Order: sequence, then structure tokens, then C-alpha cells
Amino acid sequence: MKIILIGAPGAGKGTLAATLKDKLDYLHISTGDLLRFEMKNNTDLGLEAKKYIDNGELVPDQLVTKLIEKKLSSDECRQKGCLLDGYPRTDQQAKDLDAILENLGEQIDYVLYLEASLPVVIQRLTGRRVCKQCGKLYHVVNMPPKQENVCDACGGSLYQRSDDNEETIKTRMEVYKSKTASIIEFYKSQNKIHQLDADRAPHDVHSEAIRIINEG
Repeated sequence: MKIILIGAPGAGKGTLAATLKDKLDYLHISTGDLLRFEMKNNTDLGLEAKKYIDNGELVPDQLVTKLIEKKLSSDECRQKGCLLDGYPRTDQQAKDLDAILENLGEQIDYVLYLEASLPVVIQRLTGRRVCKQCGKLYHVVNMPPKQENVCDACGGSLYQRSDDNEETIKTRMEVYKSKTASIIEFYKSQNKIHQLDADRAPHDVHSEAIRIINEG
């Protein structure tokens, strides 16, 4: 089964992906993780991506799509279900993804759209903290570490991302809405969109997502 997670920064895609991964034994495919893996291992795709990143440029759609195609074609991914997080971000990527899966004799089964309001997103992101060492996420109110500013998992120190401030978050939300609206319509036309109210507690959102998948 192939599932896409769509939602603004702070909507809860990461925590939902972690829940679905554990409960359903699916692979979590994040474009950021794929890029870091390829660059760390000095693959051809990784070296090509690094050139853009080192120059402060965005990695082109075509290269990101190659990374996704490589992952989706792997034996592990074809044997298990997978969750796509952070891809597709554009109409062209959505069309490319359909073409990749068609070549593999597969398709997207569900698109889970986590819709969160601006006040909730601001509250979540301004309180977010990240482990410098392992990247584990926390929240000063909703999900604090056992020891202040110390990661429960690895003991690393926690920090607040520089872009997790109210003005930047508002700008990111506007950019997100302008770029994502057409993708949502693309999947609505295929009757694959399932809209979830992401302002609710994570447990409620996760329960609904699992129900949608199990009843499918």
C-alpha cells in the first residue's frame, strides 16, 4: 500500500508517519532523509544533489524524483507499504509519481491531508525543539523531554530552529497554501484525498487515519 501525507509545517505529518510506521510496519519515505542518505554515502545522486545544496540552491524536481524512483523500486519498498512525506510538492511531481508507480504496476492508495489552522500551527512550531544529535522532535508543552533541553533517546542537546518564529511561520503557511492547493485538487480528482482535522489531539488524528486505512 502506498500512502501520501500532505499537510502544512506543524500539521503533524511526522508524528502521524511515526505512528503508522510502527503500527502498520510501513516504510517512512522522507525526501530530506533520502537526500541525507545519498550524500552521506557519496552516491552519484548524492553528489549531484550536494552541488546544489552547497551553492544554496534548491535540489531540482527532476533529481528529487530520481531519488523517489530509486527508493520505490527497491525490494524492501515493494514488499512493504510505504508513507511518502514531503513528496510530491508540485503538480509535476504528482504526475511523475503516478508514472513511476504505473511502471511498477502500483498506485497511490490514499492521500491523507492534515488540515491545521494557523493559530495551532504557530503554537506547535514556536514550541518545537529538535535534538542536535539524532533529530528527535519535542514540544515544550505537548511533548517535553524528561529532562529539560536533553533528548530522551540519545542525550543530545535540544535547540529551536531559527525559522520556528511567528512571522516566518506565517510566510511559510502562505507559500505552502499557494503551492499545495493544486496538488490537493489533483488527488481529489482521483478520489484519493481523505481530509483530517489536524487541530485535534494527535491521538484522535492517528486513530482516524488508521481507521481510514483499515476500512479501505
